Amino acid sequence: MGRLYAKAFAEAGYQVCGCDLPENRDKLEEELSPYHINVMDSGKDVSRISDLIIYSVEADKMLTVVAEFGPSTKYGAIVAGQTSVKTPEINAFEKHLPADAQIITFHGMHGPGFKPKGQKLILIRHKAADDAYQRMLDLFTAIGSDIVEMTDYHEHDKIVADTQAVTHVGFESMGTGWKEAGFFPWENGSYLGGIDNVKILTMLRIFSYKAHVYAGLAILNPYARQQVKRYAISESELFKLMIKEEEEAFRARLYRARDFVFHESRKPIMLKDTVMKEFSLSQKPEQKKPNSHLSLLSMVDAWYHLGVNPYDNLICQTPPFRLRLGIAEYLFKNEELLEESIVTALYDKTIRGDDLEFHSAVREWSSIIGYGDMEGYKKHFTDVQAFFGSRLEEGNKQSAELIRRLMME
Repeated sequence: MGRLYAKAFAEAGYQVCGCDLPENRDKLEEELSPYHINVMDSGKDVSRISDLIIYSVEADKMLTVVAEFGPSTKYGAIVAGQTSVKTPEINAFEKHLPADAQIITFHGMHGPGFKPKGQKLILIRHKAADDAYQRMLDLFTAIGSDIVEMTDYHEHDKIVADTQAVTHVGFESMGTGWKEAGFFPWENGSYLGGIDNVKILTMLRIFSYKAHVYAGLAILNPYARQQVKRYAISESELFKLMIKEEEEAFRARLYRARDFVFHESRKPIMLKDTVMKEFSLSQKPEQKKPNSHLSLLSMVDAWYHLGVNPYDNLICQTPPFRLRLGIAEYLFKNEELLEESIVTALYDKTIRGDDLEFHSAVREWSSIIGYGDMEGYKKHFTDVQAFFGSRLEEGNKQSAELIRRLMME
């Protein structure tokens, strides 16, 4: 992400310098020299001469890196971070930056596979003069970012807990469940519909990236644990109603959540079924069977119990979150499909084993995050990543095209 934005700034006419770990220097110089970006020896060298300093490091390393280079910050410079969770970032800045530093941080709501132009970017003014803030606005306007302004990093972290941490846990749990069940979902008739194509490709997309990104989002965000826990509670309570076949209570609970989340006042996303059906990895899509969609039922129930309007959170949307909200909306606003999902969840024993694996996976991920186990998170992630390894690259490419198509429709 640091390289991505450095190139964008340089292409917009700004003078850019930067540094990375010493072992990366030669490769960086080769890649960035066409952009006239100056690769320097140390973060201290960058900090002493730059009017804007951006820390693009892992969230769990932010405190260490800022402690080393923060004291070298040029007088009056603007300092920003590029992490997806701002509480530890701001804490590091306040602890180690000079008092004259101006803190205006940001969060690009996309991965390194997308250029900044046209992408949502959250700009957070924490401590800055008006002229400094205007310079930041001008900078991101120049590279074509779709800027959303915020004044409170706590608000950002609350929303991101939903749009990223809980969203990722949902897809990670799907991948874990399929791994433990021992099959690729595109080879199983229960996962061949349009909604399932979105689930599978988004899951592959997430596992194609690095574990530390998701671990930091979930564990270092102070609001993520409570939201992940609520998702796990919703999933567990719905699963109990399913295995006891308590249809009346199950229906009443889902309809109550549906009426809250998908109230007629919300502006719908309206994903196109024809587009979703195009993106299948299966060789035999005609063998489709009904699906309980427990992951989506649980998410909508969790939003209801948290009192969260996910449409409000589109201000900090990522492609996986928008797709997840979109397929939840598609399911809950399609009476026939929702009825099929409810009946399958309650009475179809052929998918009960898969739902059990998903249930166990949600509990595992929730526990890891609840304990703050960063290394456990990374290990759990890489185990699932290895299972899908041969299909991750293809899934990432197809998901990017799926995102592009669905955003255009």
